[in-house]
Amino acid sequence: MPARTPDPTPGPTPAPAPVTLLGTGVMGTALARAWLAAGHPLTVWNRTPARTAALAAEGAAVAASVADAVAAGGPVVLCLLDDASVGEALDGVDLTGRDLVDLTTGTPAEARARGAGAAARGARFLDGGIMAVPPMIGIPEAGGYVFYSGSRELYEAHRAALEVPAGARFVGSDAGHAALHDVALLSAMYGLFAGISHAYALIRGEGIAPSSLASPLSEWLGAMGHFAGGAAERLESGDFTSGVVSSLAMQVAGAPTLLRTAEEQGVSAELIAPYLELMRRRLAQDPAHGAEDTAGAIGLLSL
Repeated sequence: MPARTPDPTPGPTPAPAPVTLLGTGVMGTALARAWLAAGHPLTVWNRTPARTAALAAEGAAVAASVADAVAAGGPVVLCLLDDASVGEALDGVDLTGRDLVDLTTGTPAEARARGAGAAARGARFLDGGIMAVPPMIGIPEAGGYVFYSGSRELYEAHRAALEVPAGARFVGSDAGHAALHDVALLSAMYGLFAGISHAYALIRGEGIAPSSLASPLSEWLGAMGHFAGGAAERLESGDFTSGVVSSLAMQVAGAPTLLRTAEEQGVSAELIAPYLELMRRRLAQDPAHGAEDTAGAIGLLSL
């Protein structure tokens, strides 16, 4: 009878790793409090020192300079006003052997340039796009997360700490892809907000309570959410005609009703007119496009 292999004895749980945070604005403070609550030794720096007082009272170490903060150890997380602020903060600081995680909102090009600059100075770089508002940080059930791109090695090395404030989603080694995902989702959000704003504008002055429209509006938008996945499949396959339920020709034909209703209600159509015009242009290119799904019009957006 073979000898029984003894059950492995679980080792001690590793202590939370140190983290350095540059920037203690509203979002930075939310991030800091999440790390402190999870037991991570935290060093913070802010251009205006007084804004670190509350975090110091909660256990954070306050660095007198960016150089001191970077030297404190752990990943250096930046959550500043903009990319220019990041450049100013890191100017002249020795980054050799350091790990930079930039959560400052910026463009894909800025992230790529920042990543190349970090590498030239001997640092690993990870860019992040936060898909959450400050009240969601540190609350897993809130559903917030951060897109990350850049150094996969850096991401894996500090993943446990990065997942404390919000979920983490690595989207590739191209440093610009986190910002691109971030801006893509935000752009879609504003399109949604535009449609909702137009809908409420239409009912103003009609004795219809906005609250009575809220439920059917939410239900309808939820039902139409399948367009995101469907459009992705069509863009990847190049097939815009299979399984079409509401064709481009049908939707272009219905567009004047939307515009006339807005005019009758005394509402500007500026929030929906561009998309209606995009569909019209796609159909005008070739009548054969009329049998397509509207996803085909996306190609017209390329400059």
